[in-house]
Amino acid sequence: MHTELLLSMMAPTLLLHTGFYAVHRRNPNPNFNIRSSLSSQIIKPSSSSSLKSQPNSIRYAVLGAGFAGLSVVWHLLEVKTSLICVDNLVYNVVEQAPKDLHLCIDLYDEVGIGGGASGISGGLLHPYSPKAKLLWRGADCWRECLRLLNIAETTVASCKSDTPSLDFKRDANETIVWRRGIFRPATTLKNADVLSESAHNCLPSCKIELMDEDGAQSFAPHLCMPFNSAIFMPQAVNVHPQRYLQALFLSCKNLVKDLASIDRGEKELCLYQKSFNSLLELADDYDAAIICFGAKADLLPELCGKLPVRTCRGIVTHLNLPTDMGDDYADDSPSVLSDAWLAFQGPRDLIMGSTWDWRSRNYLTRVSEKETLTALEELLPKASVVFPSINKWKLAGAKAGVRAMPPLTPLGSVPLMGSVDYAISGNHKCKYWLLTGLGSRGLLYHGWLGKLMAQAVLSCDEGVLPHELTSWKNKTALPT
Repeated sequence: MHTELLLSMMAPTLLLHTGFYAVHRRNPNPNFNIRSSLSSQIIKPSSSSSLKSQPNSIRYAVLGAGFAGLSVVWHLLEVKTSLICVDNLVYNVVEQAPKDLHLCIDLYDEVGIGGGASGISGGLLHPYSPKAKLLWRGADCWRECLRLLNIAETTVASCKSDTPSLDFKRDANETIVWRRGIFRPATTLKNADVLSESAHNCLPSCKIELMDEDGAQSFAPHLCMPFNSAIFMPQAVNVHPQRYLQALFLSCKNLVKDLASIDRGEKELCLYQKSFNSLLELADDYDAAIICFGAKADLLPELCGKLPVRTCRGIVTHLNLPTDMGDDYADDSPSVLSDAWLAFQGPRDLIMGSTWDWRSRNYLTRVSEKETLTALEELLPKASVVFPSINKWKLAGAKAGVRAMPPLTPLGSVPLMGSVDYAISGNHKCKYWLLTGLGSRGLLYHGWLGKLMAQAVLSCDEGVLPHELTSWKNKTALPT
């Protein structure tokens, strides 16, 4: 790819959403503009919860407002468990728990909702490996993620119906989920054989179709197939991560309001703009702290060097098709998984990614012009093999995020979960839990893992977690 062509694509940068800080326990007049509705109130880090001194109260701190953190918050509010732990005593929720039980959840993230790697992810959602094999617990992850997506979309739809006086046009700029399917062409002859063999073992809820170039032309005329073989996942979806996370947080706030109307106990959810120098800062104020910081979990002194994860910084680019160019990408044509992925968010709008900078500790989301040019030099040749028309598209922005990549196991790359009380010195009532290492599959994993984590926290029982997710604590060697 010639440097001149790359430079011609670099229009003034249009940055993707960088997150924001919002807290509000109730939402009497929600707005379809989710960013506006969540920015209604800012809580300073020094603010204290009104439930701190309440009897029969449970206080949880969730660290991180990305996929994992918001899933944990939602499932803590749902309380889908028969047992709950209060002041180190385990109660049966139905028969024994105090009827006026107060629940407070404080969500902490110094860069706001989706301000880290979650918010800039490609959003291509399906339960399969690059070889089209079902991932470990892929059916559970797929089901729970679709459920949360439906909850978020329902929240936004209800916001529209609750305020009929406002003009809520559902256009591409407010879409949360594009149901256009995902197309994966074979990149080598060997890869073509592997995809063909794996395609027969798929989920009924996410089917895999084999096709050649002639078959693909009917719905993807712009795409090429170098080895005349591809798979198509018609039920796979493309998610706008920032809008989804904002909608999920709004769903959590609405759930707090609904629970408060039917329970005697008060419910509270607050979002704080705050970072921590030590987990011990939480020890006296909370019954449990759930660490969902992703790659930044390793920056906490109590966990530094103790987690078998590697960091990997990825740059994604936002491209637009100029208005004076024809050749719109059809609304019913799929997004693409290949050596570079293409997440289409409209006929003239796409996200292309991603680079892989292993062991990077650069947590800045902003990307320099030099980094952007380097990313384009790497990604455009890969993308143009499958989508030659991409050379007509112009750069609109670039962002970066750091993933927490778990070690490879016989089951694949399995996230890390479990109690980490052993890493926190001193005597304290607070129980510490960890959910990290979701890698590049945070969107797929977050629903199911957040549900499991909430069950473990509520019951104070690590035993409810599958041993595959906690076995990392038995190993001391870090990944190479």
